[in-house]
Amino acid sequence: MSDTTHDSRQWFAPIPEDRRRRFAASSQNGIHITLAAQSLVNFASNDYLGLRNHPQLKEAAITAIQKDGMGSGASRLISGDHPQLHQLEHELAAWKGYESCLVVGSGMLANIGLIQALADRHTHVFCDKLNHASLVDGVRLSGAKTHRFSHRDYNTLSTLLEKNNASKRIIVSDGVFSMDGDCADVAQLLSLAEHYDTLLLLDDAHGIGCMGNNNRGLSSNIAGHGRLIEVGTFGKSFGGYGAFILGTDELIEGLKQRLRTMIYSTALPAAMPAAMLESLKLIQTGTLQKKLQDNVELFRKQTITLKLLPSETAIQALIMGSDGDALAAAQTLRNAGFFVPAIRPPTVPEGTSRLRITLSAAHSFEQIEHLTTALKALS
Repeated sequence: MSDTTHDSRQWFAPIPEDRRRRFAASSQNGIHITLAAQSLVNFASNDYLGLRNHPQLKEAAITAIQKDGMGSGASRLISGDHPQLHQLEHELAAWKGYESCLVVGSGMLANIGLIQALADRHTHVFCDKLNHASLVDGVRLSGAKTHRFSHRDYNTLSTLLEKNNASKRIIVSDGVFSMDGDCADVAQLLSLAEHYDTLLLLDDAHGIGCMGNNNRGLSSNIAGHGRLIEVGTFGKSFGGYGAFILGTDELIEGLKQRLRTMIYSTALPAAMPAAMLESLKLIQTGTLQKKLQDNVELFRKQTITLKLLPSETAIQALIMGSDGDALAAAQTLRNAGFFVPAIRPPTVPEGTSRLRITLSAAHSFEQIEHLTTALKALS
């Protein structure tokens, strides 16, 4: 074999050991996760309401598999467009307060495809610096002119909008920021969008289902506005897989013709919309969200002496600083019976490696109290 840099074994630069990511083969049973034969209480899942194991969801999925098989077999525009996808879209739009909805394969596919469908090199896009990678990549791939503003710094955003006038402009922001747990001021963002005649794209993946009025997410008071486009996922509060885009009838119709990540992807199997329809019913009752909020309040009360980032959401971040410190803390918690993996750059900025603790309605008060005792012992 010739000695060449085009040998795939030499293609990537070596990754330092404390930055190396590894797949952690695991099995999950309710709120417990098993890694290397060790059973741990899982405080790292985005299953905020504990619905991924709910018997109604599993029964609906099993019934759909028995009737329709495992996979959809094709894209939605060919033969993979199951009737329950349409039912789910209709019910989501009605619940959220939008004219239309489009279900797609995942949050990553939704955001990457959506921004490319909306923007081109003549478009100016204004982005919070802590936006999710799917939004960042969508903007990059669109070729749009990008303007980034410091996290939730809406005065700077206003200045950028004032300075950069263009015929097509879009403000892009997470709702709940996934690594910090804080929230965008969506009302202020919409006010800026109205004042400067722009669109507002909001990804509220971590808010829909467990925050806002009637648990409809951070946009619950502004949903359906003509300037607002919203993205949500089924992988968090809904306990499933997939994503959805909400907006006006005209927008959704346009996306059906232009959203390449939907057009050229195999549709979700029938089991998923069947299960997510059941999940939506359970979310609308509000019972599980009350338990989740009680758990968040208990955790915050028990950790008042710790330097957690400000958050009233299910995402609670404890900054450790260095990669090594975060990895050591995660191992200490694992030894104590808890799964809280270290989050390191490039997922978070340099010097802010952290423990990202996520709470669920499925956690017991006792499990939370034991975790907080272990967290206090880290310092």
